[in-house]
Amino acid sequence: PVSAPSAAPGGIRPPPCLDNRARSPQADAMIESRTQITVRYAETDMMGVVYHGNYLPWFEVGRTTLLKECGLPYKELEAQGYHLPVIELGTKFIKPALYDDNLTIITRLKERPALRIHLDYEVRRGEELLVTGFTTHVFINKTGEPVRPPAYLTERMKELFARK
Repeated sequence: PVSAPSAAPGGIRPPPCLDNRARSPQADAMIESRTQITVRYAETDMMGVVYHGNYLPWFEVGRTTLLKECGLPYKELEAQGYHLPVIELGTKFIKPALYDDNLTIITRLKERPALRIHLDYEVRRGEELLVTGFTTHVFINKTGEPVRPPAYLTERMKELFARK
């Protein structure tokens, strides 16, 4: 995996998709985003453990952040009549997240989207892996018919994957 870019003056890191520094070679090209989440009390059960259904909104946060960092905000896709419903998902629970934990949601796009877009997720507390998951989405238009992604998205993904 690619290491996080070093902090720029002032301690602000450029989003991974906007970091133009040379990358170390890697076997598989991919786009990665990291999002920080602090577990809220309302997301836990009486034992202080995160309810399993609350991981899916965190995956959504990771997905929309990745797209935004790549210059492809989901809001723009919707405004142009595209939607990305989930058609498949999976999760594997390894260890529980707890109330007030500071978590990192790592979202990875390993293949350029065609009719579908597949994303992989990790939820970590520091270096400790808690949950893995994936979602697969299909591009549809306003009437619900499957369509190809917009040309600007395809071109942007081509640029981003060429840099990796």
